[in-house]
Amino acid sequence: MSLSDESIAPTPTTQQDAQPGFEGTEPVNSSMQEFYQLYQELLVITLVLTGIVFVSVWLFYSLNIALNYLLGACAGVLYLRMLAKDVEGLGREKQSLSKTRLALLVALLLLASRWNQLQILPIFLGFLTYKATLIIYVVRVAFDSDSPKLRQP
Repeated sequence: MSLSDESIAPTPTTQQDAQPGFEGTEPVNSSMQEFYQLYQELLVITLVLTGIVFVSVWLFYSLNIALNYLLGACAGVLYLRMLAKDVEGLGREKQSLSKTRLALLVALLLLASRWNQLQILPIFLGFLTYKATLIIYVVRVAFDSDSPKLRQP
Protein backbone atom coordinates (compact mmCIF):
# COMPACT_ATOMS: atom_id res chain seq x y z
CA MET A 1 0.00 0.00 0.00
CA SER A 2 1.41 3.39 -0.99
CA LEU A 3 0.91 6.72 0.72
CA SER A 4 -1.17 8.00 -2.17
CA ASP A 5 -3.75 5.24 -1.58
CA GLU A 6 -4.41 6.40 1.96
CA SER A 7 -6.96 9.11 2.48
CA ILE A 8 -6.66 11.65 5.22
CA ALA A 9 -10.02 12.31 6.81
CA PRO A 10 -10.57 15.15 9.24
CA THR A 11 -11.66 14.25 12.71
CA PRO A 12 -15.38 14.90 13.00
CA THR A 13 -16.73 17.19 15.66
CA THR A 14 -20.19 17.56 17.06
CA GLN A 15 -22.56 20.27 15.97
CA GLN A 16 -22.20 21.95 19.37
CA ASP A 17 -18.48 22.51 18.65
CA ALA A 18 -19.25 24.44 15.47
CA GLN A 19 -18.66 28.17 15.62
CA PRO A 20 -21.69 30.48 15.56
CA GLY A 21 -22.56 31.52 12.04
CA PHE A 22 -20.99 28.42 10.53
CA GLU A 23 -23.77 25.92 11.29
CA GLY A 24 -24.47 23.22 8.78
CA THR A 25 -20.88 22.96 7.61
CA GLU A 26 -18.87 19.79 7.26
CA PRO A 27 -16.81 18.47 10.20
CA VAL A 28 -13.80 20.60 10.95
CA ASN A 29 -10.22 19.57 11.59
CA SER A 30 -7.67 21.34 13.73
CA SER A 31 -6.65 23.83 11.03
CA MET A 32 -10.27 24.85 10.53
CA GLN A 33 -10.61 25.17 14.30
CA GLU A 34 -7.64 27.56 14.23
CA PHE A 35 -9.33 29.44 11.40
CA TYR A 36 -12.53 29.83 13.45
CA GLN A 37 -10.54 31.03 16.45
CA LEU A 38 -8.70 33.56 14.28
CA TYR A 39 -11.99 34.75 12.80
CA GLN A 40 -13.54 35.17 16.25
CA GLU A 41 -10.47 37.06 17.49
CA LEU A 42 -10.47 39.40 14.49
CA LEU A 43 -14.18 39.99 14.90
CA VAL A 44 -13.82 40.89 18.59
CA ILE A 45 -10.87 43.22 17.91
CA THR A 46 -12.83 44.89 15.08
CA LEU A 47 -15.89 45.43 17.26
CA VAL A 48 -13.85 46.84 20.16
CA LEU A 49 -11.92 49.13 17.82
CA THR A 50 -15.18 50.24 16.19
CA GLY A 51 -16.65 51.12 19.58
CA ILE A 52 -13.58 53.12 20.61
CA VAL A 53 -13.40 55.05 17.34
CA PHE A 54 -17.19 55.63 17.25
CA VAL A 55 -17.20 57.20 20.72
CA SER A 56 -14.08 59.25 19.92
CA VAL A 57 -15.53 60.60 16.67
CA TRP A 58 -18.81 61.39 18.45
CA LEU A 59 -16.98 63.34 21.16
CA PHE A 60 -14.61 65.26 18.86
CA TYR A 61 -16.82 65.79 15.80
CA SER A 62 -20.56 65.14 15.71
CA LEU A 63 -23.08 62.35 16.02
CA ASN A 64 -23.81 62.49 12.28
CA ILE A 65 -20.17 61.85 11.36
CA ALA A 66 -19.92 59.15 14.03
CA LEU A 67 -22.99 57.40 12.62
CA ASN A 68 -21.49 57.59 9.13
CA TYR A 69 -18.34 55.98 10.50
CA LEU A 70 -20.44 53.31 12.24
CA LEU A 71 -22.26 52.55 8.98
CA GLY A 72 -18.93 52.02 7.24
CA ALA A 73 -17.60 49.92 10.13
CA CYS A 74 -20.69 47.71 10.00
CA ALA A 75 -20.11 47.24 6.28
CA GLY A 76 -16.49 46.32 7.10
CA VAL A 77 -17.64 43.71 9.63
CA LEU A 78 -20.06 42.32 7.04
CA TYR A 79 -17.21 42.26 4.50
CA LEU A 80 -15.02 40.38 7.02
CA ARG A 81 -17.82 37.85 7.58
CA MET A 82 -18.29 37.38 3.83
CA LEU A 83 -14.54 36.90 3.44
CA ALA A 84 -14.51 34.31 6.24
CA LYS A 85 -17.35 32.38 4.58
CA ASP A 86 -15.49 32.53 1.28
CA VAL A 87 -12.24 31.28 2.83
CA GLU A 88 -14.10 28.54 4.70
CA GLY A 89 -15.39 27.08 1.44
CA LEU A 90 -12.03 27.40 -0.30
CA GLY A 91 -10.62 24.03 -1.33
CA ARG A 92 -13.79 22.00 -0.72
CA GLU A 93 -16.31 23.78 -2.89
CA LYS A 94 -14.31 26.25 -4.94
CA GLN A 95 -10.79 26.95 -6.08
CA SER A 96 -10.61 30.74 -5.78
CA LEU A 97 -12.11 33.58 -3.79
CA SER A 98 -14.99 35.52 -5.26
CA LYS A 99 -14.68 39.22 -5.89
CA THR A 100 -18.31 40.14 -5.27
CA ARG A 101 -17.58 41.29 -1.72
CA LEU A 102 -16.27 44.61 -3.04
CA ALA A 103 -19.72 45.31 -4.45
CA LEU A 104 -20.74 45.98 -0.84
CA LEU A 105 -18.30 48.88 -0.55
CA VAL A 106 -19.11 50.19 -4.02
CA ALA A 107 -22.85 50.15 -3.32
CA LEU A 108 -22.35 51.88 0.03
CA LEU A 109 -20.18 54.62 -1.49
CA LEU A 110 -22.64 55.14 -4.34
CA LEU A 111 -25.45 55.47 -1.79
CA ALA A 112 -23.36 57.96 0.19
CA SER A 113 -22.66 60.04 -2.91
CA ARG A 114 -26.39 60.25 -3.75
CA TRP A 115 -27.81 60.86 -0.28
CA ASN A 116 -27.01 64.22 1.32
CA GLN A 117 -27.05 62.88 4.91
CA LEU A 118 -24.21 60.43 4.26
CA GLN A 119 -20.56 61.42 3.95
CA ILE A 120 -18.14 59.36 1.92
CA LEU A 121 -14.92 59.79 3.93
CA PRO A 122 -16.24 58.64 7.36
CA ILE A 123 -17.98 55.69 5.71
CA PHE A 124 -14.83 54.68 3.85
CA LEU A 125 -12.66 55.05 6.95
CA GLY A 126 -15.21 53.03 8.93
CA PHE A 127 -15.04 50.30 6.32
CA LEU A 128 -11.26 50.22 6.68
CA THR A 129 -11.53 49.51 10.42
CA TYR A 130 -11.14 45.79 9.71
CA LYS A 131 -7.80 46.58 8.05
CA ALA A 132 -6.65 48.32 11.24
CA THR A 133 -7.67 45.15 13.07
CA LEU A 134 -5.43 43.10 10.80
CA ILE A 135 -2.52 45.45 11.46
CA ILE A 136 -3.08 45.22 15.21
CA TYR A 137 -3.23 41.42 15.03
CA VAL A 138 -0.05 41.14 12.94
CA VAL A 139 1.90 43.50 15.21
CA ARG A 140 0.67 41.66 18.30
CA VAL A 141 1.67 38.27 16.90
CA ALA A 142 5.03 39.58 15.69
CA PHE A 143 5.96 40.91 19.14
CA ASP A 144 4.45 38.05 21.12
CA SER A 145 7.48 35.89 21.91
CA ASP A 146 5.31 33.18 23.49
CA SER A 147 3.21 32.72 20.40
CA PRO A 148 3.27 29.12 19.09
CA LYS A 149 3.20 30.47 15.53
CA LEU A 150 6.65 32.00 15.98
CA ARG A 151 8.37 29.12 17.76
CA GLN A 152 10.69 26.96 15.75
CA PRO A 153 10.30 23.16 16.21
